[in-house]
Amino acid sequence: MTETSSAQDPRSQTPPPPTGRPYAAMPQTPNAAPAGATPPAAGVSATVHPGSKPRKRMPVWAIVVLSVIAALVVFTVGSCALGEGDPTAKTVGVIDIDGSIGSDPGANTPEGLLAQLDSAANDPQVAAVVLRVNSGGGAAAAGEEMARYVADFSKPIVVSTASSNASAAYLISSQTDYIFANEASSVGAIGTIIQLTDYSKLLDLLGIQVNTIASAESKDSSYGTRPLTDEEIAYYKAQVDQINATFVESVAAGRDMSIEDVQKLATGMAFTGEDALENGLIDEIGTYRDACNKAASLAGLGSYRVKNMGSDDTDLAALLAALLFSESKTTNESTTTILEGAPVNGQLS
Repeated sequence: MTETSSAQDPRSQTPPPPTGRPYAAMPQTPNAAPAGATPPAAGVSATVHPGSKPRKRMPVWAIVVLSVIAALVVFTVGSCALGEGDPTAKTVGVIDIDGSIGSDPGANTPEGLLAQLDSAANDPQVAAVVLRVNSGGGAAAAGEEMARYVADFSKPIVVSTASSNASAAYLISSQTDYIFANEASSVGAIGTIIQLTDYSKLLDLLGIQVNTIASAESKDSSYGTRPLTDEEIAYYKAQVDQINATFVESVAAGRDMSIEDVQKLATGMAFTGEDALENGLIDEIGTYRDACNKAASLAGLGSYRVKNMGSDDTDLAALLAALLFSESKTTNESTTTILEGAPVNGQLS
């Protein structure tokens, strides 16, 4: 019979229950792995802090968006030329006219363009402006108003043409100090159009009868429910000629050309940048960077930065903050006289 020692290893003894309350299982130590967990490899700490949650990684899409925004920030606050990295340098403001004149938002409307021009005029750091134009035209009245705002602008203003600078967009551009275009740009398209569609034969084919009650015989002339009379066609043609004459006169004044020379170019067709240079509709073949340099030169700047007059740095900062700190969750039309070739239908009121 083996003799048993009365002095047992203290580690093998079960600690007595605390006094004053029912006995319960002691809580796990911080270093203990939860039940069912795979034991860590040798040499790897498996410390689990009570109450802690695993970190959530930023989703890939957020990283991509942040990278794009960061690149845009660098481009916006960067310089076209000598002003890079110089916080004391003056600024060349950039205004984007990109879309249909008079209908698309931003600087494509008279109100939007005026707001950005006023912002540039009232900012002492902005010494000149570049209009970055990519538009095939739009509403005649909007283009006329916007051209006046550009002509009245007090600081040097230069145009950088992207793919297209035509019709109403060219009317606006013609009032600036200098126009750049690429050789393949579409420039000019000086002309005016009112287009009305006659649906009357289609209505007859479908058996649809339109009853018109109007205060005058020609009130429904633009509705397309009947053919135009000869008198109505002559009336609209007189409107087109009148508006186009104003277009030609404005271009002649802005480009310092004779009305006769501009009228010869007013075929309604666009020119390539190379042909536009030859016939005097632009001043030079060049890029956006060239336009920035020219604007700075006209303002007498040796170095400069670039600022987009349509951007808001506060909004950009808010967007960056939101991306950084938020968690992802599952969860009948009026007829418009236009200086372009696109059809517009409706009524004159």
